[in-house]
Amino acid sequence: MRKVVLITGSTRGIGRAIALKYAQMDYDIIINGLHSVDALHALKDEITVTYQVNCLAYVTDVANYQKVEEMFKDIYSHYESIDVVINNAGTAHIGLFTDLTEDEWDSIMNINLKSIYNVCKQAIPAMVRQQRGNIINISSMWGITGASCEVAYSASKGAVNSLTKALAKELAPSHIRVNAIAPGVIKTDMNKWLDDTEMRALKEEIPMGRFGHPEEVADCCYYLSSKDSSYLTGQIITLDGGMI
Repeated sequence: MRKVVLITGSTRGIGRAIALKYAQMDYDIIINGLHSVDALHALKDEITVTYQVNCLAYVTDVANYQKVEEMFKDIYSHYESIDVVINNAGTAHIGLFTDLTEDEWDSIMNINLKSIYNVCKQAIPAMVRQQRGNIINISSMWGITGASCEVAYSASKGAVNSLTKALAKELAPSHIRVNAIAPGVIKTDMNKWLDDTEMRALKEEIPMGRFGHPEEVADCCYYLSSKDSSYLTGQIITLDGGMI
């Protein structure tokens, strides 16, 4: 039987690239999105037609515990357990901390951090029963260094890094590995607010002289869930072209 991977926030960018990578490697795929419903179903069609693997697609707000519980109830009607969980759903906010509203703060924390709690809470018991599993959290280099005008985002990703390290220690005796990837500047829609001048200036700060590609994050994900990394857990892998 094929292994099963769940990727949250998989309608575009990094999440989409990860879903296609695992489909290429003959996994059954579970994808999730909330706002881009057409893109979600288009990705499902691409996966099933091009790679001939099974794909479940859920329009679910992963920041909502009850909705995640309902999603997993359906998932477990198809599969006993999930082999790989990739928590990729996330959002960013650019602006001065003094202008940040309470609602904006709560939204960022719910999407970037609480969603991981919600998903892991549902996924881990089955992994423990099976005595195997991989959890990969998509963090950010700003969760390590902090970014001016991205205080809430940086704080949420810093929490993701701490969650990753602590959960890895807790789950290691059950043969479940937990790691995180902290990407630098990746060429996705998240950076579309930058103009050409800002893009060039940002590239100059990166020793490799370019932005990363979503496919490079996907390749790193696959490595972290493969046998080649069987002794690797509790790590935050910085994928930033040498920027920090």
